[in-house]
Amino acid sequence: QVQLVESGGGLVQAGGSRSLSCAASGIIFSSTTMGWYRQAPGKQRELVATITPGGSTNYADSVKGRFTISRDNAKNTVYLQMNSLKPEDTAVYYCNSNWLWGQGTLVTVSS
Repeated sequence: QVQLVESGGGLVQAGGSRSLSCAASGIIFSSTTMGWYRQAPGKQRELVATITPGGSTNYADSVKGRFTISRDNAKNTVYLQMNSLKPEDTAVYYCNSNWLWGQGTLVTVSS
């Protein structure tokens, strides 16, 4: 079955950390650029970070220095480590691979 399944969302206080995971199945994970996107209430979905098969990363300016994307090709999993979280990071976080999207996981940052 071709799918991306995110996990790790929840409630966290401002300044705290949270780690998200995305398990992929049915795709050639090791050859695919993976990405994390987010959508806050009332806003458009936006790019958070991407990671190429070779491990090159790209981040939105709003999360640079606070978030880290990584991947484990042996586990077909991509991660998003989020530190120094802010209330404005509150959003549904989605995993992406080309045309394929996960169902999203909600991260709520309380002030």
